[in-house]
Amino acid sequence: MTEHNDTRHRVVVIGGGYAGTLAANHLRMRAGVGITLVNPRPDFVERVRLHQFVAGTADATVGYGRLLGDGIQLVVDSATRIDTAARVVLLASGRTLKYDYVLYAVGSTAAIPSSVRGAAEFAHPIAEFESARRLRARLDELPVGAPVTVVGGGLTGVETAAELAEQGRTVTLVCGGILVSSWSAPGRRYAAKWLSRHGVTVLEADVVTEVRPDAIVLADGTTRSSAVTVWATGFGVPELAAASGLRTDALGRLLTDETLTSIDEDRVVAAGDAAAPSGRPLRMSCQAAGPLGVQAADTVLSRIAGTEPAAIDQALTGSCVSLGRHTAMRQLARRDDTAVSIYIGGRLGAAIKELTCKVAVSRIRREAREPGSVGWVKGGRRLRQPASVAPVGTSQ
Repeated sequence: MTEHNDTRHRVVVIGGGYAGTLAANHLRMRAGVGITLVNPRPDFVERVRLHQFVAGTADATVGYGRLLGDGIQLVVDSATRIDTAARVVLLASGRTLKYDYVLYAVGSTAAIPSSVRGAAEFAHPIAEFESARRLRARLDELPVGAPVTVVGGGLTGVETAAELAEQGRTVTLVCGGILVSSWSAPGRRYAAKWLSRHGVTVLEADVVTEVRPDAIVLADGTTRSSAVTVWATGFGVPELAAASGLRTDALGRLLTDETLTSIDEDRVVAAGDAAAPSGRPLRMSCQAAGPLGVQAADTVLSRIAGTEPAAIDQALTGSCVSLGRHTAMRQLARRDDTAVSIYIGGRLGAAIKELTCKVAVSRIRREAREPGSVGWVKGGRRLRQPASVAPVGTSQ
């Protein structure tokens, strides 16, 4: 069944995360735009709180009724392909949505490498709500003293290990390299000391080569007991762009120009974790996603108005990581996201972290009330990254 929309300009936003919801609300700046938001869940997921949800210290969902402005149609479904020739989005339910423009904000997913034996079967990713819910249920079944392994020494891994340790869990963090390599040395030392004080065993250089139902195996052959293994080593990207015949980078992010417009189709505009402007994507993060959503919406509105879209202008100024419920660390950075040797820790860091999480949602609400009200830090210079391009139509 094809959905009909009599509005002159039909925009389908695919993905209801930080980028997609802000983009949908921002599109309301122009009258006469019909906005449809497609998302596989009926609720918005606060991904920055999934580690808390797993540990049972917070919820991580908000109803879209509290976040979307008047006139936005929510379709709870999954997009399976964008037919750019017919200008329709095909949905898993069999429905199709006609569009004049697609705003591509599918976000990111967990990334479990096939090279690690047993990881896909026995490890628990934490990047999405459904997998986080299964992990929470599994932890609830275990005694508090059961050994838990968190694989991944990045921001998500550290937050998860810290949250579980503060709940009394016996936690091992396997980093596979330097602990939070993007941080400054003083910041890394601060986090390492907190983890050590709270009983987390940090295996910085060790690499997991196999995951078993009750153990992990390291590259040197060592076997360590693990009642549950949490996988937090990075992100992948949904394959929708490649499945739609649009060119992507090696990870699967949609390749765009500096206005976030697909290099293959000027009626498809990308935002958030799934966008690779000029093959140099911003760091996957809530901090980047929201402003990219607004800028992508501005590109769509410019094309509707027949004016030249502006190039993206956005800075990233560091990262904020919780260490349990009472401590956090704000690592400061230059506008190009390179860390400086300054951080804010302790209770002040925790207050900054909590404020950051709340602001991420409150600015979506504010944009719903007042389209065009959200601002962000500008003047950033993106670091160069390999601009690997996947063949058209090839899944990553």
